[in-house]
Amino acid sequence: MTTSNLTIYGLSESIAYCEAKGLANCFAAYAADCAGEDIMESGIGFNANSGYTYIALENGISICSMMGRDVEYLITNFDNGEEIFYDTYEAAEEALVEA
Repeated sequence: MTTSNLTIYGLSESIAYCEAKGLANCFAAYAADCAGEDIMESGIGFNANSGYTYIALENGISICSMMGRDVEYLITNFDNGEEIFYDTYEAAEEALVEA
């Protein structure tokens, strides 16, 4: 059996309040809505350009929190770069099925 470790990307050794709060929100949403879904290898982090902390799942949905706010669920179309945010995990799942 092989195991892998998760790495958090884009954060320094000291994490700002909003980044910590956002990451906590993302993990709480993961636990509540989609625990057991595989997380991408580089799927946990902070994007300094957008201000979002995130958990990117292998199923194509990312759990995001901007500056510690409530989470949103993101689907990215990698063909055209379009990003669509959803208020619930279920809505994001439905959108993936329809795509």
